[in-house]
Amino acid sequence: MSKTAIVLFSDPKAGSEEALGRLFNALFLTYDLKERKEEVALIFQGTGIRWATELVKADHPAAPLFRAVQDKVVGVCGGCADVFGSASDVEATGLPVGRDLKIPGTNGVISLGDYLAKGYSLVTF
Repeated sequence: MSKTAIVLFSDPKAGSEEALGRLFNALFLTYDLKERKEEVALIFQGTGIRWATELVKADHPAAPLFRAVQDKVVGVCGGCADVFGSASDVEATGLPVGRDLKIPGTNGVISLGDYLAKGYSLVTF
């Protein structure tokens, strides 16, 4: 069985169709792999952490798809949320916040290296 970590970096603040397209493609792939019973982890990293607060809004166009894969969200990068001033908003979503890798100047980020060490393929959007 394959193991895939899908990392969303795109920024909703860009306000572009490209950013929204990257979000949808990350969610599509997560859904596809989930339906295939593959091991899949969805990670919000960098400015992609801002999607977490958008996707919990019921009226967001991707909300139904997000709810279908929400159980595959392994984390929203806590250090990224700190850096981009979104920590309290991210915490309010109820999604898991990852801080497993202590990086100087942060309270910890999600370690993508851990996923590679565990045999995951990384796919980024």
